Amino acid sequence: MGEAAFGVVNVTALLLFCFTIVYPFWRIVLTSFAGPEELVHLGFKFWNDNWSTYAYQYSVSQYGNVRVGYFNSILRVALGTVLTLACTLLMAYPLAKRDLPGRTLLTLYVVITLFFGGGLIPLYLLVRRLGLMDTRLALVLPVMANGFYIVIMRNFLMTLDPAYEEAALIDGANYLQVLVRIVVPLSAPVIAVVVLWASVHHWNEWFHAMLFTKSRDKHVLQFLLRRMLQDMTAVRLELASFEEEVDLLPLPSVRAAITVLTIGPIILVYPFIQRHMVKGIFIGSLKG
Repeated sequence: MGEAAFGVVNVTALLLFCFTIVYPFWRIVLTSFAGPEELVHLGFKFWNDNWSTYAYQYSVSQYGNVRVGYFNSILRVALGTVLTLACTLLMAYPLAKRDLPGRTLLTLYVVITLFFGGGLIPLYLLVRRLGLMDTRLALVLPVMANGFYIVIMRNFLMTLDPAYEEAALIDGANYLQVLVRIVVPLSAPVIAVVVLWASVHHWNEWFHAMLFTKSRDKHVLQFLLRRMLQDMTAVRLELASFEEEVDLLPLPSVRAAITVLTIGPIILVYPFIQRHMVKGIFIGSLKG
C-alpha cells in the first residue's frame, strides 16, 4: 500500500509539474490562433471555439519582413554553429594532447576567458575597426570561439582511447585526417552538445544584431520580435499604410504568432539532440 500510494503521489506531482511547463506554451499557441472576439473571452481554457490563422498570415506577409528575418536567423544559426564547432574542435584537439608544449598555459588562457571578458565597448570597437559593421559576419565571428565549449570538448577528447589515433598515424594519416575521420565520429555526444548550445545561442541572440546591423535586410527574427514587443508605437508608424488591418487585428495575437514562429525550430530540433546531451556533458565535465 505504501509503494502504491507513493507511486500515485509521484505521478500526480510530475503531471502537475509538466502541466505548469506545457500550459503556458499552449496558451501562447491558443492566443496566436485566436481571433479578436475569441481573444477577449480566452480566459483559462484548453481549446479555442474559433480558430484563425490571420495573425500568422499577417505576420509573414505584412509586418516588418518576417520572412527576411527568418532567413537571416537560419543563416546565422547555420554559419555560426559550423564556425563555432570548427573552432572548438581545432582548439580542443591539441589541448587534449598531454605532450603538447605549453599545454598548461594554453589551457589556463582558455579558462581565464570564462571569468573575464573585454566588455561591450572593446567588442564594438573591434568589430568597427575590422570593417564588419552592418554585415552578417559581425554576428558570428566575435562569438566564434567559446572557452566553455573548448574546455568541455577538450575533457571529452582526453577520454578517447589513444590506440585509435596511434594506429591511424602508423598507417600514414596526419593529425587533420585523424581528427576528421576518427576523432569526430567518436565524439558524437559532445559534438551534439556543442551544436545544440551554439545553435540555441545564435537563434535567441538579438543584442549583437541591434548593435552591428542597421539594414533591414540583415535583421534577424529575434530582433524583429524584440522591437515589436518593446516599441509598439514604432510598429504602428511603420505600418501606417495598413492602419485598418492593425486596428482589426489584436496585437497580442501577432506577438504570440511571432513567438511561436521564433521558438518553433528549436523545439523541433531539440528532441533529436537531447539524447546525446547528458552523456556529452557528464563525460566532458568530469574527466581530464
